[in-house]
Amino acid sequence: MPLQELRVVLFRPKYAENVGSVARAMLNMGASRLVLVDPQGYDMDRAAPLATVHARHILEGALITATLAEALAGTSLAIGTTARTGGWRKGLLTPAKAAPEALARLHEGGGVALVFGPEDRGLTNEETSLCDQLVMIPASPQCTSLNLSQAVLILLYECHQLALTKPFEPAGPPTERDASFEERQALFANMQQALAAIDFLKDQNAEYWMMPVRRFFSRFRLRRNEFNLLMGICRQVRSVAARAQNAKHES
Repeated sequence: MPLQELRVVLFRPKYAENVGSVARAMLNMGASRLVLVDPQGYDMDRAAPLATVHARHILEGALITATLAEALAGTSLAIGTTARTGGWRKGLLTPAKAAPEALARLHEGGGVALVFGPEDRGLTNEETSLCDQLVMIPASPQCTSLNLSQAVLILLYECHQLALTKPFEPAGPPTERDASFEERQALFANMQQALAAIDFLKDQNAEYWMMPVRRFFSRFRLRRNEFNLLMGICRQVRSVAARAQNAKHES
């Protein structure tokens, strides 16, 4: 089952009981890799009854990390969940459209993560900037927020249903691999420096003005050879900008 390699990442969950319910939802849909990022007051004894004895092993095997970047290390696709729209949060996927993206990467042996924010506020711009795609679960305008385990179950259900209709097949001969999460973040850091060097980015809140750049690159799969090409361009831009700045000071 390809969903066994799918990561369910809970960013700063507030209630241990919700974590337990998430573990049970994961078991229902054939997922087992749970990652908790800086959980708030997490208590296994409170989580376990909601997981039931059947999903306790998912809680016991959960990876706990201090940062979201650590949780996403090694992934080729991170899909974040949001109930907010507007700003840079455009091109949102539905769960039904996110599932084929996730399954395609899993079939090719890539790491995929579904990222869920805290129960009270969801993912902020800082966290969504680390995600390649964003998904929104359509709900009634009278109440757009969902319980954490409900949201996890809906996304996993779509992935599980698709996996049933498109059975897992071993990947074919290796091709040029996708750029990893770490490589993509290194590229964005270098692009930010290069764009700042040519005064393209505003001095104030440069991270915010990088959001459309990140969203642009999330529209397609970045391969390792393309990563190398863009890193080289960034280095050259910074070098040319530095020479121009030095010449300006000398004149």
